[in-house]
Amino acid sequence: MKAQSQRQLRAGELVRRAVADILREGHVREPGLSGLPVTISEARVSPDLRHATVYVSALTLAEPDAVAAALNRASGFIQKELGRRIDMKFTPKLRFEADSRFDEAMDVEAMLDRPGVRRDLPGRGED
Repeated sequence: MKAQSQRQLRAGELVRRAVADILREGHVREPGLSGLPVTISEARVSPDLRHATVYVSALTLAEPDAVAAALNRASGFIQKELGRRIDMKFTPKLRFEADSRFDEAMDVEAMLDRPGVRRDLPGRGED
């Protein structure tokens, strides 16, 4: 994956904050999101700033893919609100994806805590 430019990073952070505010304010009328706390972990903007992939995770046991699907259904409304809040030439077209990085990190941590693996790692082995 190619590194993002400073311009893309700034635009992504603007999008991330604005989408988080829109969701926090509770104006999105999507049944799949009803009462569900959602975290917006990152927004990656295309080089032309016309598209943004927004990575989300639920703070409950809700299925992350279902949360992303619900947000994609509401993306038109969210995009319209986004256009009112950010000062960009174009309002990026939004696509939501489940952020699985936290789950992957937990899986790696669990693997590193296995006795056979822990024994072979400096600083994690039995003293």
